[in-house]
Amino acid sequence: MTRVVLVDDHPMLRTGVAAVLGTSPDIEVVGATGDPDDVLRLVDATAPDVVVLDLGLGSRNGGDLLPELVRRTRVLVFTATGTDIAIMRALDAGATGYLLKDASPDELSAGIRAAATGTAVYAAAVAARMLDRGRRPDESLTPRELDVLELLGAGLTNRAIAERLFMSESTVKTHLIRVFAKLGVDGRAGAVAEASRRGVIALD
Repeated sequence: MTRVVLVDDHPMLRTGVAAVLGTSPDIEVVGATGDPDDVLRLVDATAPDVVVLDLGLGSRNGGDLLPELVRRTRVLVFTATGTDIAIMRALDAGATGYLLKDASPDELSAGIRAAATGTAVYAAAVAARMLDRGRRPDESLTPRELDVLELLGAGLTNRAIAERLFMSESTVKTHLIRVFAKLGVDGRAGAVAEASRRGVIALD
């Protein structure tokens, strides 16, 4: 039996997913919460084989919980966000898999079973983005360039980006020059628009 904890801040979705998983004889939902402050306590109390984690938890990013969660169990990200930044950060933090919320019930159940054995599982769209990055390494943004681009999209100035990322303004400018070149744009607004169009970042 694969024991699962669901983490999602939408009560109806938690209830629906639990009901769907309840039809699988080999999967048991042993806990569910939408409160990020309750997740680790719940996981420690229920000892699940897999945590199904949404990255959007109200004012908190579920990805912030990943470092602690992966020390305890396998984590399958199940979220609506499929940007390069979200994917890279989740996988770098140790998530076993990454599925999008348009997955079918069978795909989610199969993903949970795979994650429980430590087998990586990805939504087709996520796998395609990862493959594309591998095929175009010279055009792919580095993790640091993604950090700078994300803060640029949030409207921060070069000085504010430098302070947030603990780097000099000249280093920020260097990263931006490379970002502009890789995206084929000539300015800040163009970079944000093109990155959003490509699904590299998500604008609020």
